[in-house]
Amino acid sequence: MRLKLRNIFLVYFVVSSVCLLYALLQIGQPCDCTHQLRADSSSHERHQHSVVLRRRCNPHGEDRLPVIYVVTPTHARPHQRAELTRLSQTLLLVPSLHWILVEDSTTRSQLVADLLVQSGLHYTHLNVQTPPVMKLKEGDPNWLKPRGVEQRNEALRWLRENKLSGDTGVVYFADDDNTYSVHVFEEMRYTKKVSVWPVGLVGGLRFEGPLVEKGQVVGFHTAWKTHRPFPFDMAGFAVSLSLLLSHPQVQFDPNAERGFLESSLLEHLVSVGELEPRASNCTKILVWHTRTEKPKLKQEEMLEKQGRGSDLNVLV
Repeated sequence: MRLKLRNIFLVYFVVSSVCLLYALLQIGQPCDCTHQLRADSSSHERHQHSVVLRRRCNPHGEDRLPVIYVVTPTHARPHQRAELTRLSQTLLLVPSLHWILVEDSTTRSQLVADLLVQSGLHYTHLNVQTPPVMKLKEGDPNWLKPRGVEQRNEALRWLRENKLSGDTGVVYFADDDNTYSVHVFEEMRYTKKVSVWPVGLVGGLRFEGPLVEKGQVVGFHTAWKTHRPFPFDMAGFAVSLSLLLSHPQVQFDPNAERGFLESSLLEHLVSVGELEPRASNCTKILVWHTRTEKPKLKQEEMLEKQGRGSDLNVLV
């Protein structure tokens, strides 16, 4: 009997020791939330838990990160909802982000309002109409007149009216038809004045952007209007919120010469030598100037004339 008790005690001691050793080894291991996400049965639950758990795993907390204010002009067109859905789901992957979506319209549309509510993002929904004289007419090439100028300036007005000089953050002008890597947002987050990086598939080149030597911008890789003060795309820079707030009169010039819209803002904020190169000294492409092909809806127009058009209650 004593031998059996001794054996039981010995087995209990060994098992307990092993469990204690395993527990001690787990202390200090990085948080891994993926197994909790897999346990969720529905996609809606999975989305909600992913946000909560991501914040729980962040020891510093999202609230301490500088906020990235993403300014997006948009206008009504058949593929608007598709463009905004794609962009919103990219932005959802970026912590501490505030989306400022500005419609080119006299009123804020229900379509955009519903999309923003469902996006899960922190957002501000604004609207301002481009003056008719500045609008493209049917058949005009995209480059004939600058687009989104009034909407970007409206976002700047909102920031200056609602943010304090001590607020930290960065402002990025992201069109709704570009393609963005989530990494570009982390590159810009700690911008001091103006940070820059190359943009793919723009200016008739594979990419266009700053040339960097010893960590400083010394020129630009571009082939079109090379005399521009800042010859790069709108998607290729971000501006410190505090810098914009300290220059309350600076905005985009709606009458700027073609290709000079970016320069009309930046030349009042920074010099070329003060630009902060990102994306491994501007050697990595993290944003692309893509454009969605305009949908061909001739058959839809034919059916509409026959009174058999697609159900307008179905959002596309």
